[in-house]
Amino acid sequence: MIVIEENRDAISTYGREELLRLHYQMVLIRRFEERVGEMYLRAKIGGYCHLNLGEEAAVVGSLAGVADQDYILTSYREHGHAITRGISPGAVMAELFGKVTGCARGRGGSMHLYDAERRFLGGYAIVGAHMPLATGIGLAINMRRSNEAVICYIGDGATNIGAFHESMNIAKLWRLPVVFFLINNQYGMGTPVAKASSVPELWRKAQGYDVIAERIDGTDVLAVRRATEHAMRRARELKEPTLIEAVCYRYRGWLMQQGLTNDEDLPSQEERAIREVDEAVAFADASPNPDASELFT
Repeated sequence: MIVIEENRDAISTYGREELLRLHYQMVLIRRFEERVGEMYLRAKIGGYCHLNLGEEAAVVGSLAGVADQDYILTSYREHGHAITRGISPGAVMAELFGKVTGCARGRGGSMHLYDAERRFLGGYAIVGAHMPLATGIGLAINMRRSNEAVICYIGDGATNIGAFHESMNIAKLWRLPVVFFLINNQYGMGTPVAKASSVPELWRKAQGYDVIAERIDGTDVLAVRRATEHAMRRARELKEPTLIEAVCYRYRGWLMQQGLTNDEDLPSQEERAIREVDEAVAFADASPNPDASELFT
């Protein structure tokens, strides 16, 4: 979903080509995830499979504010993050298929995508388990005195577990360059946030540890980008952690406001995305399974 800033300066700020690039990434994630759902129902994908449907703007907007040298850790709903970071749709689809050409050579599957070269340090299946890891990476950055930062994606359910509070406390206490990016899609599986958290405004939980926190519209790709850019800069330059709560919803419709482009651009964006997803499925289908000799590698 693309929402144009009210002051209509988006084109002058980012440029038309950059805005179309962001739009294409969102379209690609949407079409990719729709096809993943189809492949899962056809038993091409084993194990669990969690989609980014409805979270496209939060994913694309936030990663637009993350530099190449920064580290990324995510929860298990991370297909869109991997593609946006630069892992090819073919490598992601092949990983979901359990093929050796996947980004984790078929070992990780849907919940454990990985690419060390791009500093994409994986999806984690246990809710909130990666938050202490992100905190530890932040400590390592400080010890090396390097100009890097960490973005750690979590879901709303992660704010109710101990690792959340421990990580918030340590990140602030030790001034670690970590941005905790909370994608609040308003449901933990089938449970509404208000029925699982005594504080439904989840950003407020970070305030208990004096961590800078804000809630943003997770369906506004430019607002997300702007908030993430500021938070990542704060992490690198001031060694100050931040929590961003991006509110969205796991919907399947597609919305866009006018003002970005003309009607002729959109069909070509759609056709290009569908073609790229088709190629990804064909690549994954034709790829070999890992050899049995690699079982204990």
